[in-house]
Amino acid sequence: MAVLRRPGALRFSVAGAVGRVPMAMFGLGSLLLISAQTGRYGLAGVVAAASSVSYAVCAPQLARLADRLGQGRVLRPTAVIFAAATAGFVAAAQLRAPVGVLIAAGCLAGAAMPSLGSMVRARWSALLAGTPQLDTAYALESVIDEMIFVVGPAVATLLATEVQPAAGVVTATILCVAGTLALARQGATEPPVIASAALASRRPWRLRLPTLPSPGLAMLAPAYGLLGAMFATIDLSTVAFAQEHGHKALAGFLLGTYALGSAVGGIWYGSRSWRMPMERRFAVTLCVTVAWVATFWALPGLAPLAAVLFFAGMWISPTLIAGFSLVERQSRPGRRTEGMTWLSSAVSVGVAGGSAVAGHIVDAGGARWGYAFAAICGAAAAVTCVTGLGRLRPAVVAPAATAPCGQAAQLG
Repeated sequence: MAVLRRPGALRFSVAGAVGRVPMAMFGLGSLLLISAQTGRYGLAGVVAAASSVSYAVCAPQLARLADRLGQGRVLRPTAVIFAAATAGFVAAAQLRAPVGVLIAAGCLAGAAMPSLGSMVRARWSALLAGTPQLDTAYALESVIDEMIFVVGPAVATLLATEVQPAAGVVTATILCVAGTLALARQGATEPPVIASAALASRRPWRLRLPTLPSPGLAMLAPAYGLLGAMFATIDLSTVAFAQEHGHKALAGFLLGTYALGSAVGGIWYGSRSWRMPMERRFAVTLCVTVAWVATFWALPGLAPLAAVLFFAGMWISPTLIAGFSLVERQSRPGRRTEGMTWLSSAVSVGVAGGSAVAGHIVDAGGARWGYAFAAICGAAAAVTCVTGLGRLRPAVVAPAATAPCGQAAQLG
């Protein structure tokens, strides 16, 4: 692929891929660890929610620091703190610590988790801003994300169920720290920080109200939050569905099938030249995604679920690529990484709420009611998108959105 022949591109893309493994393993591994120790999906969902909220609060702040100070200066200490926090979380779970301790440990681990997706995409934006190849690079990273989700859930489930309940979380942490430190060493491809510094120093005495990094976030952030709730509910319900059918170890395979479909959809989306406006693409792919999810609750067994998960997944990556590209297109000067990370944070908030609510729904009524709740979350995301579509049209594009020193990011 031509974009990977750019100087340093292959190295930072590979490092980012290794470091993003916790996206697919950490949440599910934590859920399996807590549920194995306590036997309660509801508690596992609450702990996962606490971790996701902490990530949502801290990730944009780390992204802002990376814009102003450089990625290496932020990633190195973050990797060390994340490793220490995760060790504390695993120890608390193994010792069956009180609920408050488990939640606090989950919060610390989530707060320190590096948002490598935004960092890698910021580097792509610095290399390719203003060129058609930027969309190709974003599609490549989305496909990598989905391939991580093909392998990650299966590995996490296998390690947690066949080796040791904490093995999935520990493995994810080791890979995350290794990838983060490898990315931090690659200073030559770091996005420039001059633009952010210039903006920070402009009229420092003037009090200003906070503004969104991208106008479209007013609609996209709620929609992505609801999508996060849908994804978290599907994860939890699928684990419960597999257990109800006597094959809990297959949950990772089922979720991997979902991600494989998304990877196939990402390849298809990234290989085409589109005439349909970007905002309409986002709306269409989101609505089709939700339509497939609405069928999950009625499926009779594991084989039909695997098939439908694959076809439903084919629309996820195109939805995410279009949504993040809209934020990249609209972002204000010097705030692209921050804007993209706010979308990641919105997903994390949705994951938090979805995990907490879905855990209790599954405990009370089983996996099918969990899938019904996932469909409700998805339908709410579609309604939010359709009613706020006007905010995404090109008339609101920021003038400097494609400045050479701009930065972009996507899901962490």
